[in-house]
Amino acid sequence: MNIEYLRNFIKLTQYKSFSKLAVELPISQSTLSHQILQLEKEFGGVVLIDRTTKKFELTKAGIHLRKYAEKIIDLYDSCRLEISKFQDEMKEDIIISASTIPGSHILPKFIADFRTKNPNANFKILINNSKKSLENLKSEMVNFAGIGSFMNYSKDNFDYIKIGEDEFRFICSPNHDLIKEGTSVDFKELIKYPFLWREKGSGMRNTFQKQFPDYKRLDIELEINDNDSIISTVSESNYISIMSEIIINKAESAGLIKSLKIKNHPLIVKRSLYFVKLKEKELSKLQNKFWNELKPQT
Repeated sequence: MNIEYLRNFIKLTQYKSFSKLAVELPISQSTLSHQILQLEKEFGGVVLIDRTTKKFELTKAGIHLRKYAEKIIDLYDSCRLEISKFQDEMKEDIIISASTIPGSHILPKFIADFRTKNPNANFKILINNSKKSLENLKSEMVNFAGIGSFMNYSKDNFDYIKIGEDEFRFICSPNHDLIKEGTSVDFKELIKYPFLWREKGSGMRNTFQKQFPDYKRLDIELEINDNDSIISTVSESNYISIMSEIIINKAESAGLIKSLKIKNHPLIVKRSLYFVKLKEKELSKLQNKFWNELKPQT
């Protein structure tokens, strides 16, 4: 029996959708379906998932398998953890779900340094928004999360390390009518133009709403869940948006956007960026080593 098939079966019972889980895994939906079929054959041709209804439902056999599969996976992972103490060169996965800024701009340098000293560490980074990253961590689909906001979760549920800071600024097209006389603009003029921002679940959006009550005055017309797409849209339209200064600096240097200064308005929206694990979660040797290497950065 393939242990990863069992692991993916458990994840499937959490997602209740082949297509949604396939997005999170580095395999296709057809490969995932094949794995479930192989499990069904392994148990003598029983049906694990009722495919006669549109709603995802486990059969009685599927419910029983999930119960035992969870025990098998727990035993397997505990076994690997114990054996890893005696095998320093054992390859080990470190899986991180992170929002864009931590995942694409902060963590890579730490990962590169760690991999140089620990080549047996195999990192996997899943880029999601902060809400999704915390959900993945809570369901133990990943070992760590990199986030820009704790959303509605209590910090008391996690151990966390501050890995950076971020500040938001308004942006527009380099050819926008708003900046014909310079990039210092009046907020009353800015709100005359359509505004686009990140999707619900984004740490950027969550922080902006909490720290900038005047967002309600903006003419919000569009939501996009990707920073590159936001930059592309703003660059070629009359839309206004907000963006992390980390991304702005690169996009502005490339001539794609212009950052704005707001006249007579206290626009200072800042946030901390965090690397997070479940509180009191037992980590493997390499996972714990990576966690401790990030601590001096705080």
